Amino acid sequence: MKHWFILLIAGIAAVAGGVLALFNPIAATITATTIVAWLFLFMGAMQIVAAFGEMGLGTRIWTAALGALAIVIGGWILTNPIAGTLALTWTIGVLFLVEGIVKLVLAFVTRRSPYFWAMLLSGAISVILGGMILGRFPETALTIPGILLAVDLISTGVALVALGMHMKGAKGAAAA
Repeated sequence: MKHWFILLIAGIAAVAGGVLALFNPIAATITATTIVAWLFLFMGAMQIVAAFGEMGLGTRIWTAALGALAIVIGGWILTNPIAGTLALTWTIGVLFLVEGIVKLVLAFVTRRSPYFWAMLLSGAISVILGGMILGRFPETALTIPGILLAVDLISTGVALVALGMHMKGAKGAAAA
């Protein structure tokens, strides 16, 4: 099977998944929360395995402790998905707010560069999104992670379709 075709199919699947997530953001939020929980469990297990590698005793202890903490967090989210969703939404809101403030500061630090307006706009959007999420918290908790997952799936899918079509065109041009 051609690589461009695999990217095309993956892109179409991602767009379809994103559209489905937009139609049911609550289910998408629970899915996103569950994925985050499993990632914490996996990450924690890998950190504990890594703790038995070639490193000093102090590093092993801290690595294993962080791994155990990640496992506890992942398990907690799986057993308390609503509380996990609240924590995830609050974290997303704070992340957007802080990220936006940092981008605004960077915009003014580089105000004479050609990137000033793009950085300023991006920072303002991040601050507004963070404020919207935190200003309506906890009401936003059941939908925001699902909507963000949907938007990411759609944008990733569009990018994969574009890349697949580009690869198909580039192979055709190279063959000519």
